[in-house]
Amino acid sequence: MIENGILNINKPQGMTSHDVVYRVRRALGIKRVGHTGTLDPMCTGVLPICIGTATRVTEYLDLDFKTYRCSMILGKITDTQDIWGELLEERPLDGITEEDVRNAFSSFSGVIMQKPPMYSAVRVNGRRLYEYARAGEEVKVKERKIYINSLEIEKIDLAEKTVVFTVECSKGTYIRTICQDVGLALGCGAVMSALERLASGAFKIEEALNLDDLMNMSPEEIEKHMKSADFPLIHFGKVVCDAAMAKKFVDGHHLPLNECEKLKEPEFKDKDFVLDMREDYKGAYNVYKGTEAGNLFLGVAFYSRKYKKLVADKVLSRGE
Repeated sequence: MIENGILNINKPQGMTSHDVVYRVRRALGIKRVGHTGTLDPMCTGVLPICIGTATRVTEYLDLDFKTYRCSMILGKITDTQDIWGELLEERPLDGITEEDVRNAFSSFSGVIMQKPPMYSAVRVNGRRLYEYARAGEEVKVKERKIYINSLEIEKIDLAEKTVVFTVECSKGTYIRTICQDVGLALGCGAVMSALERLASGAFKIEEALNLDDLMNMSPEEIEKHMKSADFPLIHFGKVVCDAAMAKKFVDGHHLPLNECEKLKEPEFKDKDFVLDMREDYKGAYNVYKGTEAGNLFLGVAFYSRKYKKLVADKVLSRGE
């Protein structure tokens, strides 16, 4: 019986992320199922679905870079920044060149400020922005920092008024807002017309499982597609401890780092991997118990500068 793991699902258009969770629950007969990195109903692509104790790593996965392919239409303005909203205005592309389009994208690199769209789930004063929008109420929306790791224009067709681009970005980035801002820079307006998530951290679209296929699989077939809870934690360090140290770890004791076998250093020691990480924490590590059959994943720990030891953040297995 499948109890724990992560499935890489290719979310179809027209379904909410929660709809996918519901269908996975039904297919596996397991209640403890959750998703990471919400996709809007009209968007498609990679949606990691965590099952059982693997649901406890979702907060780490949310902070991974995401990669999207976006199609954009120039010359339109809608209330939702995409083609599914109410059309507010159409404008001509008079005099706009391919170079103009590329220049309009040039500022989308590194740390930038972005204002979330009104039709979004961002909360202001305890209410979702889309609730204000649907009620016709105005509310002040603050800009937020996001990070654009890369952005590449794949195709510009001014005759068809379309642009296709791929972007790798941080959590909280609204791709339709990028479309809107490019349209504002060009003066003609622009809306998103399609969005596919190509990657979410370690999960890639090429390896994603179609939802309809999943519903027709046996538990044994599904298990072949299941990834372990540590699979996506690729930026964390890696330590292995013996049976006695493993028992201490799962019982809540701090582990001396120098008494563990260190297989890998954390890639980002000075960056927070959880939103509520204390300042004295430095570097995240996957902790394993060494066995004859291989290394057994126990959970995630952070190195504490205060205690000079590994402090458990999440224990996912007792190693038995």
